[in-house]
Amino acid sequence: MSSHNSLYLFLVFALALIACSEKNAGTDSSKKAEPQVAEAAVATAAPPTHTAPSVALDESSQLAEHLLEDLPSLEELGFNRPWKGDLDGMEERRLIRVLTVYALGRYYLDDGEEHGLFYEVLTEYQRFLNKQLDKGHLKVNVIFVPMARDELIPALLDGRGDIVVASLSITPERQESVDFTDPISRPVSEILVTGPAAPSVESIEDLAGKAVFVRHSSSYRESLEALNERFQSEGLEPVKIEPIAELLEDDDLIEMVNSGLLPWAIVDNYKTQLWEGVFDQITVRDDIVFREGALIAWAIRKNSPKLKASLDKFMQTHRQGTLFGNVLYNRYIRDFDWAANALAEEDFGRLQDLADIFRNYGEQYGVDYLLAAAQGYQESRLRQEARSHTGAIGVMQMLPSTAKDPNVGIDDITEVDPNIHAGVRYLHFLRDRYFSDPAIKEPDRTFLALAAYNAGPARMINLRREAKQAGYDPNVWFDNVEVIAAKRVGRETVQYVSNIYKYYLAYRLALEKKLEHAVARSEAGITAAEASASEPL
Repeated sequence: MSSHNSLYLFLVFALALIACSEKNAGTDSSKKAEPQVAEAAVATAAPPTHTAPSVALDESSQLAEHLLEDLPSLEELGFNRPWKGDLDGMEERRLIRVLTVYALGRYYLDDGEEHGLFYEVLTEYQRFLNKQLDKGHLKVNVIFVPMARDELIPALLDGRGDIVVASLSITPERQESVDFTDPISRPVSEILVTGPAAPSVESIEDLAGKAVFVRHSSSYRESLEALNERFQSEGLEPVKIEPIAELLEDDDLIEMVNSGLLPWAIVDNYKTQLWEGVFDQITVRDDIVFREGALIAWAIRKNSPKLKASLDKFMQTHRQGTLFGNVLYNRYIRDFDWAANALAEEDFGRLQDLADIFRNYGEQYGVDYLLAAAQGYQESRLRQEARSHTGAIGVMQMLPSTAKDPNVGIDDITEVDPNIHAGVRYLHFLRDRYFSDPAIKEPDRTFLALAAYNAGPARMINLRREAKQAGYDPNVWFDNVEVIAAKRVGRETVQYVSNIYKYYLAYRLALEKKLEHAVARSEAGITAAEASASEPL
């Protein structure tokens, strides 16, 4: 065994021991050191619930820091270094790198352990492959490299991974640059799902001139471009193809439609079937189809015949429709903290009531006021009366001791104005004290500060250090420090930042829509009173 592989396996073993230690450690808060007030974490009222973590490093965190301190990163070891080759080269390296997206249900980490549909399928492929190779104790290891969806195929082509597993449809555009395995699914259709915020849609032609939000990297964007070609030939106004963040998965979009955060979305029809009984506010429009007979497969580099043959053989007994595939698809569809409807009439009304306060302090401290409002919604549903069992108060769910600290300096947070002031000022303090390095760009400074608001700043310092050691960018939250946070803290902090980001996008979209309506009314000479009955926001 090479020294690089020995060191890597030692690292994996050491981190596994740490994860077990963290999982089995006691939680008696009386045994922990009292944290400094300036770094006291902020608790949250239910829903959602989380406890205020201590910023004092426990023994397992200190051990993790010590172990990682002098170890080379995965990139330095060669595991994240660009490499291109077929299966025989992977067998020699004893390593297959799976490029995927970090998404609850698909691939995610909780309590230091990997979970999800993709993880279980590829773990089974690892067993399958090693049995085929019959190399005794010398095993080929499958490791996951999560990243943003629009980076998957470029990373594959650059040699930073070997297989893309991310529910990709086979499309002519993608086939120009990569090969695909045999399909892992039955033929699927790209359909429209609508939610409680959607206007009436009788046919696909009713989308002419309407905005539809899709990821630029998705097959849905290709389908809309093809639809617009047809609309143009028929003299119809094209669909407005609006890009949405690559960080949002189809499950996120379905969730946002269900909650009223988006009026509609395009998704593969099987994904709506997975969430049947979970998201009960969506309407599945099987009659509005953008692409029929699409096939889902894994992507690999061209000229990899040995890898393709191995994966295709595996698919025969593990694709959707087999006993193994069906068991896994039924397992990963529940038990997640789905976002509430931030645009429900009552909730959005609270945003309108508090908007001036958020704007005032947002401008004072250089914080996007809608992002601060989205955080308030995550913390308390924008309710000043909210209280937590740990003593956190109001819209921003702050501990009075944190608010009184000189770094915040707000003595009384029982009223809504000083409560929001304290929350925004504390977020500003975290951002400027811990994430002021010029190498950290916005919005990551704020994302990292939000994570620190939830998990504690001292913990974030160590998570960023570990992210760098593991070959991730310590200056980027999503798909980088986020991955390490999921491993060390669990999915709570990951979900916290993710939900705030979704609420923020929803607020932005809603206000932009309101502005468009106002402009349209003005151009048409319609008064606000005349339009009030039809104006949703």
